[in-house]
Amino acid sequence: MDSRELAYFVAVAEERNFSRAAARLGIAQPPLSRAIQRLERRLGVRLLDRTSRQVTPTAAGDVLLREGRKALATLAVAERLTRRAGARPQLVVAMKPGGDAGLLEPVLARFAGHPDAVDVEVLVCGLGEQTALLRDGTADLALLRLPQPDLSGLATEELLTERELVVLPRTHRLAGRARVRTADLAGEVLPRWSEESPGTGPVITDTGQVAELIALGRMIAVLPESVAVRLGGELVTVPVEGGHTTLLAAWPEDRRDRALAAFVRTAAEVAAGQH
Repeated sequence: MDSRELAYFVAVAEERNFSRAAARLGIAQPPLSRAIQRLERRLGVRLLDRTSRQVTPTAAGDVLLREGRKALATLAVAERLTRRAGARPQLVVAMKPGGDAGLLEPVLARFAGHPDAVDVEVLVCGLGEQTALLRDGTADLALLRLPQPDLSGLATEELLTERELVVLPRTHRLAGRARVRTADLAGEVLPRWSEESPGTGPVITDTGQVAELIALGRMIAVLPESVAVRLGGELVTVPVEGGHTTLLAAWPEDRRDRALAAFVRTAAEVAAGQH
């Protein structure tokens, strides 16, 4: 089975329609149909149930769809990493806006003088995208905060721990407190950092939304201190009793290159100096 056949099958199984799959692949429908038929004959199983209105994967087709997606993703990562390996040595560091706790500038300055230093590109990404960028080979290292839903396949180094502050509009009932407890926030509208996050608050897709929505009284937010203090003078910040958040460096666990190791060590040294 070659990668083209696999891509053809995945397109048909996902679209559940030969015409849509052919358009997606940029080929005519008849050769696509013939390719799927050849694949079924070679494997000796029926992969798709066909009707005049819809194409549905069989049990065997479901297995090939699941495993085929993984195989195509692995091939894409291999191609991307190979192309990057043949180019000028470089590290790509992914972070969300404001997600470095002020560490990145001094880390980059110190790393530039390291014997194993290479060029560093900083990739500012959307919320929650860092681990995907590591897994697909786009980024070499990411800065992210605990908790994370899935760190499988990644190595991590804890860099620093910060206080959490609740950010409030000036007229909020808690704005005059010296500190708040988590229980004090019960019933408040809090942001959701992805569509999958529980709660009824607004889904945040851009950190620029946060200050505006808080100022309008639409929500409050619990944020790391380094992020909260940047949101502007029109808002109030109050420490959350016992609230802390940890910043991590994360990278693919199978990476062994010296430049990446040197960058992680440098980041840990800079972070330790800021404690």
